[in-house]
Amino acid sequence: MELKGCRVLVADDESLIRSSLREILEYEDCKVEEASSGLEAWELLQKNVYDAVFCDIKMPGMDGIELLGKALSRSEIPFIMISGHGDIETAVECIKKGAFDFIAKPLELNRILVSLKNALEKGHLARHAKRLERQVEEKYRIVGNSGAFASAIEMADKVAGTGARVLIVGENGTGKELIARRIHRNSQVSGGPFVEVNCAAIPAELIESELFGHEKGAFTSAVKQRKGSFEQAEDGTIFLDEIGDMSLSAQAKVLRALQEQVIMRVGGEKPIRINARVIAATNKDLREEIAQGRFREDLFHRLDVIEIRVPPLREHAEDIPVLVEHFIRQISAGMARPPKKITDEAMAFLQRQPWPGNIRQLRNIVERLLILCPGDIGLADVEKYL
Repeated sequence: MELKGCRVLVADDESLIRSSLREILEYEDCKVEEASSGLEAWELLQKNVYDAVFCDIKMPGMDGIELLGKALSRSEIPFIMISGHGDIETAVECIKKGAFDFIAKPLELNRILVSLKNALEKGHLARHAKRLERQVEEKYRIVGNSGAFASAIEMADKVAGTGARVLIVGENGTGKELIARRIHRNSQVSGGPFVEVNCAAIPAELIESELFGHEKGAFTSAVKQRKGSFEQAEDGTIFLDEIGDMSLSAQAKVLRALQEQVIMRVGGEKPIRINARVIAATNKDLREEIAQGRFREDLFHRLDVIEIRVPPLREHAEDIPVLVEHFIRQISAGMARPPKKITDEAMAFLQRQPWPGNIRQLRNIVERLLILCPGDIGLADVEKYL
């Protein structure tokens, strides 16, 4: 990790230690500020942003351990603790309280630089992870507050913490996956994986391998053992999207998995216990599918503990303005372009459309307009590119 330009705070009541650290770090082109007490360091931390802190443990007034706790309650800045009492208990206490590293005096040049480089790398990775997390949250954020859509969100929030199986029904493009992800995010297994299986996109002959995995040699192309989606979703959520398109043979095995919490890999002989919350979704009327003999009634009742209906966009057209503005910001950011404005006439025209493809179609139209319109979006542009 490059040290040049990084901003470091050195907190120590010994001026010799501070000057030694300053000399070492400034030689590496770091920007160094000093504090002779914990209280002075705390005041600087509240006013300035630092990439890392070297902090003595024994200081008058506020000691290093107290400073560490107060600082980490506000941010995730890496703390490298330094002390003349290099005992194991002190080091362990510092690490338990969130310090990145512990260095015993007398300080060694290489130890200081290696620790700082590792601290900066950790900080960089933490910031990158937070950016990715924010991007994922933004991508799957539910936008809309109309009555019809709000009731689906309210139901999702009610069922999220219960662990009950959920069946989400609605037309294609209405946001069923967003509801499923919201349930997972607010559930007791939110720290686990969210594994999505599009049952309509997987050929019937491969769906069992996708769901339950396979053993090496189970079929011609099975060159190695593979875990299926149920195993991958252990201690998390498996989302069976478009489950109405699943073959009857696969339905039977899913039913067994739900009943017994056990699966069998294709070509395997050993039952494998599973622990994953199941959320399913479909754009079909499963009761009609049951009547036509295309869906198992017993599986339907296993899945349909709580049913959430996601309304088509035409039933909550009042949400179109906030959806359009959201998509404009999101897509413009992805293209690294400034967001464009859309006129009231153009927005009203969009609200009058039937939207057979629902929210997914609306997003595609917004993206098309942002790419093809040379300036702000007007009624003529929407009529031309819709």
